[in-house]
Amino acid sequence: MGTGTSQGVPVIACPCAVCVSGDSHDKRLRCSVLVQTGGKNIVIDSGPDFRQQMLRANVIRLDAILFTHGHKDHTAGLDDVRAYNYVMQRPTDIYAEERVQKVLRQEFAYIFAETKYPGVPELNMHTIDETPFAIDNITVTPVRAMHMNLPILGFRFGRFAYLTDANGISGEEKNKLRGLDCFVVNGLRKEPHVSHFTLNEALALIDELKPDRAYITHISHQMGLHQQVQAELPPGVFLAYDGSEICV
Repeated sequence: MGTGTSQGVPVIACPCAVCVSGDSHDKRLRCSVLVQTGGKNIVIDSGPDFRQQMLRANVIRLDAILFTHGHKDHTAGLDDVRAYNYVMQRPTDIYAEERVQKVLRQEFAYIFAETKYPGVPELNMHTIDETPFAIDNITVTPVRAMHMNLPILGFRFGRFAYLTDANGISGEEKNKLRGLDCFVVNGLRKEPHVSHFTLNEALALIDELKPDRAYITHISHQMGLHQQVQAELPPGVFLAYDGSEICV
């Protein structure tokens, strides 16, 4: 990383090929997914890019947000649900473990204050754990995994499952991920990482579970260019990109 000046203003020159790539597949925002099923729009995680992502996808209705864990890159966009409160004229249903709720109450104290400022987001908080639960007629199966030392949750909807920010999962929890049409799993980069699956680790898990199709998400710029990495992947495995649409 180098620096220079332009009319007295410091300029950061980034040597990363992904940053300067003209391929839209290399424009990577923070990871999230919109699940459209049973007439509902359910989002998993509301990261810092939540507003931009929802506008880009033209999502007019939001029925629920499920949280995998409490890290900022998965929660920072929560304030922007206020627009859906206004449009839908009701609070937004939030599904999160108690440890994640604690983080949300700390990070967004004004939302949960006893005396609230007018216009703050309105939420209905639902406590979840590893037990399957329902959003109206939609069954959601939580899948426990580890993000280094932090327990997190992935989620299964029918024959689709989403697991991100993991680097460990027990055999019992793997069994919840068998028989999938589509599996989305994190693969941060090719080099080892303390709290995320590498590409090879993600591929090994995919090979073990044998879904019909799999997508690698939570991809860092260190992974490399989309086109080059995709060419290295086995059949039926795809490098996810912003705006990907998956039909199951």
